[in-house]
Amino acid sequence: MTEHFHVHGPHDHELEHAAHNAHLDPFSGRIAVTTAILATVAALFSYQGGASQANSARHMSTAAIIKTEAANRWDRFQITNNRQHIAELAALLVSSDKAESFRAEAQRYKQEMQEDRVAAERLEVEAKSWDRRSEAELHLHHRWAQATTALQISIAMAAILLLTRRHWLQYAIFGLAGLGGLLGLLALLHI
Repeated sequence: MTEHFHVHGPHDHELEHAAHNAHLDPFSGRIAVTTAILATVAALFSYQGGASQANSARHMSTAAIIKTEAANRWDRFQITNNRQHIAELAALLVSSDKAESFRAEAQRYKQEMQEDRVAAERLEVEAKSWDRRSEAELHLHHRWAQATTALQISIAMAAILLLTRRHWLQYAIFGLAGLGGLLGLLALLHI
């Protein structure tokens, strides 16, 4: 039983042949270097895309937490509002010596309601700010993904170029690489 198993795919032989004769064919070497550069840049763009997606998710989570805090403050506002109404009603129903204590309680609830309303509104504004940050990061993620995709397609076309020797494919490769670079620049500039 042999210990080494070597199975060739349909185009593996052609790629190995091109690799062995690269010193005789500068064209293959240039395309290989171009492909390596494109792959490196695509990897960097992919990393940035993943980072911006993670940032977007983190900002979205922060917004959700703050929205929950705002909802809690609005709930507290409603509860305090109910307590204020009950205290005002109690002040009307009890004797005058006890009514003053209920009026003071109603006034305290009114003050608490105001504080809860201000806090809830402030939290809602903050949550919207985090939502906008999340949307901006998600937009960047899409830009990085578009740039990475363009570079990956140009890398695939470079492999086709090496196999078919259709030199006109160089224009498509460099065009797509340029598009990928432009999209990456737009992402870098937050556009």
